[in-house]
Amino acid sequence: MTRYLTYDVFTDQPFGGNPLAIVPNAAHIPEDQLQKIAREFNYSETVFLYPPEDSHNSARLRIFTPTMEVPFAGHPTIGAAVALAQMGHGSQMRLELKIGIIEAEATEERARFRTQTPLTIEAYPARALVARALGLYPDQIGTPVMAGVGLAFTFTEVTSRAALSNCKPDADAMREGLTAYPSSLDFPQVAYVRDGNTVHMRMFAPLDDIPEDPATGSAAAALVRLLADTEERDLSLTIHQGDDMGRPSVIHASTRGPDTLIEGQAVQIMEGALVI
Repeated sequence: MTRYLTYDVFTDQPFGGNPLAIVPNAAHIPEDQLQKIAREFNYSETVFLYPPEDSHNSARLRIFTPTMEVPFAGHPTIGAAVALAQMGHGSQMRLELKIGIIEAEATEERARFRTQTPLTIEAYPARALVARALGLYPDQIGTPVMAGVGLAFTFTEVTSRAALSNCKPDADAMREGLTAYPSSLDFPQVAYVRDGNTVHMRMFAPLDDIPEDPATGSAAAALVRLLADTEERDLSLTIHQGDDMGRPSVIHASTRGPDTLIEGQAVQIMEGALVI
Protein backbone atom coordinates (compact mmCIF):
# COMPACT_ATOMS: atom_id res chain seq x y z
CA MET A 1 0.00 0.00 0.00
CA THR A 2 1.10 3.56 -0.74
CA ARG A 3 0.33 6.38 1.68
CA TYR A 4 -1.29 9.56 0.48
CA LEU A 5 -2.23 12.87 2.06
CA THR A 6 -4.65 15.60 1.06
CA TYR A 7 -4.39 19.28 1.88
CA ASP A 8 -6.49 22.36 1.30
CA VAL A 9 -4.06 24.97 0.00
CA PHE A 10 -4.16 28.77 0.12
CA THR A 11 -6.40 28.65 3.17
CA ASP A 12 -6.14 28.03 6.90
CA GLN A 13 -9.65 26.60 7.05
CA PRO A 14 -10.69 23.04 6.20
CA PHE A 15 -12.88 22.86 3.09
CA GLY A 16 -11.59 26.16 1.75
CA GLY A 17 -8.79 26.75 -0.70
CA ASN A 18 -7.74 24.30 -3.38
CA PRO A 19 -7.70 20.55 -2.62
CA LEU A 20 -4.41 18.79 -3.32
CA ALA A 21 -3.43 15.13 -3.19
CA ILE A 22 0.17 14.33 -2.23
CA VAL A 23 1.84 10.93 -2.59
CA PRO A 24 4.94 11.28 -0.35
CA ASN A 25 6.81 8.15 -1.51
CA ALA A 26 6.14 7.70 -5.20
CA ALA A 27 9.41 6.11 -6.34
CA HIS A 28 7.97 2.60 -6.60
CA ILE A 29 4.77 3.55 -8.46
CA PRO A 30 4.81 2.38 -12.10
CA GLU A 31 5.02 5.22 -14.58
CA ASP A 32 1.84 4.21 -16.35
CA GLN A 33 -0.16 4.53 -13.13
CA LEU A 34 0.73 8.14 -12.29
CA GLN A 35 -1.80 9.75 -14.62
CA LYS A 36 -4.44 7.19 -13.65
CA ILE A 37 -3.98 7.97 -9.95
CA ALA A 38 -4.26 11.69 -10.63
CA ARG A 39 -7.45 11.04 -12.58
CA GLU A 40 -8.79 8.94 -9.70
CA PHE A 41 -8.25 11.77 -7.20
CA ASN A 42 -9.70 14.16 -9.81
CA TYR A 43 -8.35 17.24 -8.04
CA SER A 44 -6.98 20.03 -10.18
CA GLU A 45 -3.53 18.67 -9.31
CA THR A 46 -1.89 15.70 -7.65
CA VAL A 47 1.79 15.85 -6.69
CA PHE A 48 4.10 12.84 -6.45
CA LEU A 49 7.24 13.22 -4.31
CA TYR A 50 10.54 11.48 -5.09
CA PRO A 51 14.04 11.57 -3.64
CA PRO A 52 15.98 14.47 -5.20
CA GLU A 53 18.30 13.79 -8.11
CA ASP A 54 20.83 16.10 -6.44
CA SER A 55 21.45 15.28 -2.79
CA HIS A 56 21.75 19.01 -2.00
CA ASN A 57 18.06 19.41 -2.82
CA SER A 58 15.04 18.47 -0.71
CA ALA A 59 12.74 16.53 -3.05
CA ARG A 60 11.70 16.06 -6.65
CA LEU A 61 8.10 16.90 -7.55
CA ARG A 62 6.01 15.60 -10.44
CA ILE A 63 2.67 17.34 -10.85
CA PHE A 64 -0.35 15.98 -12.74
CA THR A 65 -3.72 17.46 -13.59
CA PRO A 66 -6.50 14.97 -14.36
CA THR A 67 -5.38 14.98 -18.00
CA MET A 68 -1.64 15.69 -18.19
CA GLU A 69 1.66 16.22 -16.42
CA VAL A 70 2.62 19.88 -16.01
CA PRO A 71 6.09 21.36 -15.36
CA PHE A 72 4.97 23.77 -12.65
CA ALA A 73 1.96 24.65 -10.53
CA GLY A 74 1.61 26.86 -7.49
CA HIS A 75 -0.69 25.14 -5.04
CA PRO A 76 1.11 21.76 -5.36
CA THR A 77 4.40 23.52 -4.63
CA ILE A 78 2.98 25.30 -1.56
CA GLY A 79 1.20 22.17 -0.32
CA ALA A 80 4.21 19.93 -0.87
CA ALA A 81 6.49 22.37 0.96
CA VAL A 82 4.17 22.43 4.00
CA ALA A 83 3.93 18.63 3.94
CA LEU A 84 7.71 18.30 3.73
CA ALA A 85 8.10 20.68 6.68
CA GLN A 86 5.70 18.51 8.66
CA MET A 87 7.81 15.49 7.71
CA GLY A 88 10.90 17.10 9.23
CA HIS A 89 12.67 18.43 6.14
CA GLY A 90 13.41 21.80 7.74
CA SER A 91 12.29 25.25 6.77
CA GLN A 92 14.63 25.95 3.82
CA MET A 93 14.03 23.81 0.75
CA ARG A 94 15.21 23.37 -2.80
CA LEU A 95 12.55 21.60 -4.83
CA GLU A 96 13.22 19.97 -8.19
CA LEU A 97 10.44 20.67 -10.71
CA LYS A 98 10.42 20.26 -14.45
CA ILE A 99 10.91 24.02 -14.89
CA GLY A 100 14.03 23.84 -12.68
CA ILE A 101 14.88 24.41 -9.03
CA ILE A 102 12.32 26.21 -6.89
CA GLU A 103 13.55 27.61 -3.58
CA ALA A 104 10.97 27.50 -0.80
CA GLU A 105 10.61 28.43 2.84
CA ALA A 106 8.03 26.53 4.87
CA THR A 107 6.58 25.99 8.32
CA GLU A 108 3.99 23.40 9.22
CA GLU A 109 1.23 25.91 8.36
CA ARG A 110 2.42 28.05 5.43
CA ALA A 111 5.02 28.26 2.70
CA ARG A 112 6.54 30.68 0.26
CA PHE A 113 8.44 29.92 -2.91
CA ARG A 114 10.24 32.04 -5.42
CA THR A 115 11.03 31.54 -9.06
CA GLN A 116 13.11 33.44 -11.57
CA THR A 117 11.40 31.82 -14.54
CA PRO A 118 10.86 34.73 -16.91
CA LEU A 119 7.44 35.77 -18.12
CA THR A 120 6.66 34.71 -21.66
CA ILE A 121 3.93 36.40 -23.68
CA GLU A 122 2.65 33.93 -26.24
CA ALA A 123 -0.29 35.70 -27.92
CA TYR A 124 -2.99 38.33 -27.71
CA PRO A 125 -6.14 36.26 -28.29
CA ALA A 126 -9.04 37.91 -30.05
CA ARG A 127 -11.20 39.90 -27.69
CA ALA A 128 -14.51 38.62 -29.09
CA LEU A 129 -13.35 35.01 -28.74
CA VAL A 130 -12.25 35.49 -25.13
CA ALA A 131 -15.50 37.27 -24.29
CA ARG A 132 -17.40 34.22 -25.56
CA ALA A 133 -15.07 31.91 -23.63
CA LEU A 134 -15.89 33.82 -20.43
CA GLY A 135 -19.60 34.19 -21.21
CA LEU A 136 -19.36 38.00 -21.14
CA TYR A 137 -19.91 40.85 -23.60
CA PRO A 138 -16.83 42.32 -25.30
CA ASP A 139 -17.41 45.68 -23.61
CA GLN A 140 -17.08 43.96 -20.20
CA ILE A 141 -13.46 42.95 -20.76
CA GLY A 142 -10.10 44.54 -21.48
CA THR A 143 -7.38 43.33 -23.83
CA PRO A 144 -6.63 39.61 -23.33
CA VAL A 145 -3.02 38.43 -23.17
CA MET A 146 -1.75 34.86 -23.09
CA ALA A 147 1.26 34.73 -20.78
CA GLY A 148 2.92 32.54 -18.19
CA VAL A 149 5.91 31.74 -16.00
CA GLY A 150 6.00 28.05 -16.88
CA LEU A 151 2.32 27.61 -17.78
CA ALA A 152 0.40 29.89 -20.12
CA PHE A 153 -3.00 31.35 -19.23
CA THR A 154 -5.09 33.95 -21.03
CA PHE A 155 -5.43 36.90 -18.63
CA THR A 156 -8.32 39.31 -19.05
CA GLU A 157 -9.22 42.20 -16.78
CA VAL A 158 -12.99 42.62 -16.48
CA THR A 159 -14.88 45.81 -15.77
CA SER A 160 -16.36 45.01 -12.34
CA ARG A 161 -16.66 42.47 -9.55
CA ALA A 162 -20.22 41.80 -10.74
CA ALA A 163 -18.92 40.95 -14.22
CA LEU A 164 -16.41 38.57 -12.66
CA SER A 165 -19.20 36.82 -10.75
CA ASN A 166 -21.26 36.57 -13.93
CA CYS A 167 -18.64 34.66 -15.93
CA LYS A 168 -20.12 31.54 -17.54
CA PRO A 169 -17.31 29.69 -19.31
CA ASP A 170 -18.02 28.34 -22.79
CA ALA A 171 -16.05 25.19 -23.61
CA ASP A 172 -16.80 25.43 -27.35
CA ALA A 173 -15.21 28.88 -27.51
CA MET A 174 -12.22 27.53 -25.59
CA ARG A 175 -11.84 24.73 -28.14
CA GLU A 176 -11.71 27.38 -30.85
CA GLY A 177 -9.10 29.19 -28.79
CA LEU A 178 -7.03 26.05 -28.35
CA THR A 179 -6.93 25.58 -32.12
CA ALA A 180 -6.08 29.21 -32.78
CA TYR A 181 -3.63 29.68 -29.89
CA PRO A 182 -2.05 26.33 -28.90
CA SER A 183 0.14 26.39 -25.79
CA SER A 184 1.26 24.30 -22.82
CA LEU A 185 -2.32 24.11 -21.48
CA ASP A 186 -5.72 23.91 -23.16
CA PHE A 187 -6.59 27.63 -23.44
CA PRO A 188 -7.34 28.23 -19.72
CA GLN A 189 -8.97 31.56 -18.93
CA VAL A 190 -8.11 33.84 -16.02
CA ALA A 191 -10.52 36.72 -15.45
CA TYR A 192 -9.72 39.30 -12.79
CA VAL A 193 -10.67 42.67 -11.38
CA ARG A 194 -8.13 44.82 -9.56
CA ASP A 195 -8.47 47.50 -6.89
CA GLY A 196 -4.99 48.72 -6.04
CA ASN A 197 -3.10 45.83 -4.45
CA THR A 198 -6.22 43.67 -4.10
CA VAL A 199 -7.22 41.34 -6.93
CA HIS A 200 -10.25 39.11 -7.30
CA MET A 201 -9.61 36.33 -9.79
CA ARG A 202 -11.27 33.29 -11.35
CA MET A 203 -9.65 30.57 -13.47
CA PHE A 204 -11.51 28.26 -15.87
CA ALA A 205 -9.93 25.25 -17.61
CA PRO A 206 -12.79 22.93 -18.64
CA LEU A 207 -10.76 21.36 -21.45
CA ASP A 208 -8.38 20.09 -18.74
CA ASP A 209 -11.35 18.78 -16.71
CA ILE A 210 -11.08 21.74 -14.32
CA PRO A 211 -14.37 23.63 -14.75
CA GLU A 212 -13.14 26.21 -12.22
CA ASP A 213 -10.07 26.24 -9.99
CA PRO A 214 -10.42 27.69 -6.46
CA ALA A 215 -6.77 28.80 -6.21
CA THR A 216 -4.17 28.87 -8.98
CA GLY A 217 -0.68 29.76 -7.79
CA SER A 218 0.92 29.49 -11.23
CA ALA A 219 -1.64 31.96 -12.61
CA ALA A 220 -1.07 34.28 -9.64
CA ALA A 221 2.67 34.20 -10.31
CA ALA A 222 2.17 35.02 -13.97
CA LEU A 223 -0.34 37.80 -13.23
CA VAL A 224 1.81 39.64 -10.70
CA ARG A 225 4.82 39.37 -13.02
CA LEU A 226 2.77 40.56 -15.99
CA LEU A 227 1.47 43.59 -14.08
CA ALA A 228 4.87 44.37 -12.57
CA ASP A 229 6.56 44.22 -15.97
CA THR A 230 3.82 46.38 -17.51
CA GLU A 231 4.08 49.00 -14.75
CA GLU A 232 7.88 48.71 -14.54
CA ARG A 233 7.89 48.41 -10.76
CA ASP A 234 7.72 45.74 -8.09
CA LEU A 235 4.25 44.81 -6.89
CA SER A 236 2.72 43.02 -3.92
CA LEU A 237 -0.80 41.68 -4.49
CA THR A 238 -3.35 39.91 -2.31
CA ILE A 239 -5.31 37.69 -4.67
CA HIS A 240 -8.72 36.36 -3.69
CA GLN A 241 -9.95 33.36 -5.61
CA GLY A 242 -12.60 30.68 -5.10
CA ASP A 243 -15.17 32.97 -3.48
CA ASP A 244 -17.68 32.46 -6.28
CA MET A 245 -17.49 28.68 -5.90
CA GLY A 246 -17.64 28.53 -2.10
CA ARG A 247 -13.95 27.73 -1.54
CA PRO A 248 -12.38 31.06 -0.56
CA SER A 249 -8.63 31.25 -1.09
CA VAL A 250 -5.98 33.88 -0.49
CA ILE A 251 -2.73 34.01 -2.45
CA HIS A 252 0.02 36.51 -1.68
CA ALA A 253 1.94 37.25 -4.87
CA SER A 254 4.81 39.69 -5.22
CA THR A 255 7.85 40.57 -7.28
CA ARG A 256 11.30 41.52 -6.08
CA GLY A 257 13.54 42.30 -9.01
CA PRO A 258 13.78 39.10 -11.07
CA ASP A 259 12.13 37.03 -8.31
CA THR A 260 8.44 36.18 -8.36
CA LEU A 261 7.19 35.07 -4.94
CA ILE A 262 4.04 33.15 -4.01
CA GLU A 263 2.96 32.60 -0.41
CA GLY A 264 0.02 30.91 1.27
CA GLN A 265 -1.21 28.59 3.96
CA ALA A 266 -2.22 24.94 3.84
CA VAL A 267 -4.13 22.61 6.14
CA GLN A 268 -4.12 18.82 6.07
CA ILE A 269 -7.53 17.23 5.52
CA MET A 270 -7.08 13.49 4.95
CA GLU A 271 -4.61 10.66 5.12
CA GLY A 272 -5.01 7.24 3.60
CA ALA A 273 -3.49 4.54 1.43
CA LEU A 274 -3.62 3.50 -2.18
CA VAL A 275 -4.18 -0.27 -2.16
CA ILE A 276 -3.17 -0.90 -5.79
